[in-house]
Amino acid sequence: MDLAKHIEENKSQAVDTLKELIRIRSDAGDPVTTPSGEVYPFGQGVQDAFAYMLKKAEEYGFETANADNYGGHIDFGSGDKTVGIIGHLDVVPAGDGWDFDAYSGAESDGYIYGRGTTDDKGPLLACFFAMKALKDAGYEPQRRIRLIMGLDEETNWIGVQHYKEKLGNPDYGFTPDGDFPILNGEKGMIGFDIAKKLSPSPKEGLLLSKLSGGTAANMVPEHARAVVRSNDPEAYDHIKDLVEEYRNETGYKVKTKGVGKSLEITAEGVAAHGAAPQDGLNAISILFAFLGKLTFVNDDLNVFIDFYNKCVGFNVYGKNMNLDFHDEKSGKLSFNNGLVNYDGESISVNINIRYPISANADKIYGAVMPFIDKYDLGVVKQGDMKPIYFDTNSNVIRTLVGVYRDKTGDMESQPIVVGGGTYAKAFDNVVAYGGLFPGDPDIMHQKNEKLEIKRYYQMIEIYADAIYKMSQPDFEL
Repeated sequence: MDLAKHIEENKSQAVDTLKELIRIRSDAGDPVTTPSGEVYPFGQGVQDAFAYMLKKAEEYGFETANADNYGGHIDFGSGDKTVGIIGHLDVVPAGDGWDFDAYSGAESDGYIYGRGTTDDKGPLLACFFAMKALKDAGYEPQRRIRLIMGLDEETNWIGVQHYKEKLGNPDYGFTPDGDFPILNGEKGMIGFDIAKKLSPSPKEGLLLSKLSGGTAANMVPEHARAVVRSNDPEAYDHIKDLVEEYRNETGYKVKTKGVGKSLEITAEGVAAHGAAPQDGLNAISILFAFLGKLTFVNDDLNVFIDFYNKCVGFNVYGKNMNLDFHDEKSGKLSFNNGLVNYDGESISVNINIRYPISANADKIYGAVMPFIDKYDLGVVKQGDMKPIYFDTNSNVIRTLVGVYRDKTGDMESQPIVVGGGTYAKAFDNVVAYGGLFPGDPDIMHQKNEKLEIKRYYQMIEIYADAIYKMSQPDFEL
């Protein structure tokens, strides 16, 4: 079987397909119902990307299945066991500040730019073209190889649950949505809103008219904005002076601008993946730290701002809420506020926590609730994804790391445990395997997301060999 030849023959198609898929904007949207009554649960863009992949697979002679537009799969071969490869076609919002159109699939200096190039359209397509190369080479797997396409991995994971209920689970496999050489563990992930109802504000004094920040719970927010209003003509000059002082003291990017009879205050941070908030700078926290210098007419609002600055703030490890858990296998807990919501009647922030494999939800809430009670706040729980861990000496870890080392020559990099939450948590016996290479910058969820074309080709080679080995009749975990 001359697999290398067929990988080479498919390279131009692989690049063209990735560009076409990037051009389909597939961040989450509202459900769509067609005139015929068909429902697209995650919006038109996600559906378009899904339909594109189903059609492409059928053109290449693969069998496909669609679980009511909640997800689907592409099959190759048959057998009594199924090797699952689980990726996703949805992406996080692009945000601003790109050097290229985020949905153009632009090619420059050996890279393809666009939202989803690394998370997760590029790695998913690398697996798809690895399957195609195996098929073109005449390989007849004795275990079914199934590429499962999730459609809401970046949001609520409703789709993958519906998919499993309708089409079942693979026996084992991997998700190309992590790091090489392999992720042998993932921290637990828990999310919740911390909220406070606000009493009606008097009409005299400093009012908060608008407050917003962030685009997704699992991202460090890059932008935050507040609009304040006062009937005191000198109040705005005072606020502008305070902003200038704050900016000079901290170096943070904070600006003011008149908006009608109100004053807008904006903060700019540095975006990063919510699993690694230490790599970013939280714009919401920058803004709240400044708002804490003001006294609003609504005392409940002042209480919430005080809570945020003392208990959330810039502490990315949760120490200020007694959440500084850690263990040797998986490291420290990480703590991110990705969103703030305000409507004049209530205010809330969304907390996204990645906790060590030795911790659990009871420990998390046990630490948090005394602070919630102290400030008379409320908590809205959003679910708990428990941690997973594979021994580094297990056959699946040794096999996949071995393939990576054979294809790259990298004998130094070791299996790692991360804070990211992948579809490995949604299926039994699944690990995260690539596609981020050691030493390469992690720009998932950030502006100018890009994939080096030679890395894309390298992924196809790695995944083709990995799929071949995992689909052998004697393969065991």
